Amino acid sequence: MSEDFYDVLGVSPDASTEEIKQAYRKKATEYHPDVSDDPNAEEKFKKIQKAKKVLTDEEKRNAYDRMGHDRYEQAEKHGFDAGQGAGGMGGDPFGGMGGGMGGGLGDIFEQVFGGGGGRGRRRPRKGQDLRTELEIDLEEAFDGAEKQFTIERPEACDRCDGEGHPPEADARTCPECQGQGQVTQVQQTPLGRVQQTTTCRRCEGDGTLYSETCDECRGEGYVRNEATLTIEVPPGIQSGQTLRMEGEGAPSPEGGPHGDLLIDVDVREHDEFEREGDDLRYRLPISFPQATFGDTVEVLTLDGAVEFEVPSGTQSGEVFRLEGKGMPRLRGRGQGDLFVQVQVVTPKSLNEEQRETLEAFAEAGGDEIEIKDGFFEKIKRAF
Repeated sequence: MSEDFYDVLGVSPDASTEEIKQAYRKKATEYHPDVSDDPNAEEKFKKIQKAKKVLTDEEKRNAYDRMGHDRYEQAEKHGFDAGQGAGGMGGDPFGGMGGGMGGGLGDIFEQVFGGGGGRGRRRPRKGQDLRTELEIDLEEAFDGAEKQFTIERPEACDRCDGEGHPPEADARTCPECQGQGQVTQVQQTPLGRVQQTTTCRRCEGDGTLYSETCDECRGEGYVRNEATLTIEVPPGIQSGQTLRMEGEGAPSPEGGPHGDLLIDVDVREHDEFEREGDDLRYRLPISFPQATFGDTVEVLTLDGAVEFEVPSGTQSGEVFRLEGKGMPRLRGRGQGDLFVQVQVVTPKSLNEEQRETLEAFAEAGGDEIEIKDGFFEKIKRAF
């Protein structure tokens, strides 16, 4: 198992406190030395406990995220406490030697942890961002569309209002931490007396114990519900691009703002058009006479049919560009182009008059026609 605390618990750095607690319970069940067959179960279990202790304490986690694993471990090794800072250790944390050390350990914590010693708590973290997919047609990508979709997401439990316990549940102060949500241990180190503050394991930092938990959310405070949302898809959007709906993600376990909802767009393939960025490609079938003499034909576009002049002598496979007839560019910066590839269609059957005319045409060009050898093969070679 990796030393990184997030890897130890198998969660992402954006995981909420509740997700971390759930991951801890799952891992602890798997690697508890009393039940696990893993030869390294005891060591892994200790790592799991330490990871949970740090990542469920908001100040410790804040320090851990800023410093990285190695620097954080080094700080702890020297008795520094990310959750408490220098507060509570008296005016001279070095046991009488602080006067010769400038501002003392409090200044060190200010530099390393960005605050401490009771200087205020950071803002509650934003809830986790959620992600979903939305499939649309090419026509909807061309015109833009208002799309409705359904997503399952965590929401505050209505029955307990996100508290994790019924309103009528009896509450009492946690005797382990005396309602503080944290417990403090004083240790004697080579640097002097330092104290370490950790999240109370009995109440998991709440400071209060309740006589019962909510049956609906099982004490988590959140349930998964289906929500129906509507989003405006802008014209010109492409597969792989992402739309963002602010505040439609998961709620914050710390009372902060909701996360965002990220919507990955997938544009379906079209029967008539192939898309290349903002450009479109279209195959136009024409007859042999139209290719030979030229003609005015209708070409399909996503904005309706337009007239197109087929030049005389057009070759099968030749490509023509219709400027500005492709996909709209995002943010209204014009449109791409439509590339029309001409495909000369060979007739599968001819009446007698058509056959005689084509034979005369081929002979006039110096070709000797032998029908039994494949008349249409000779026509293809002639052109």
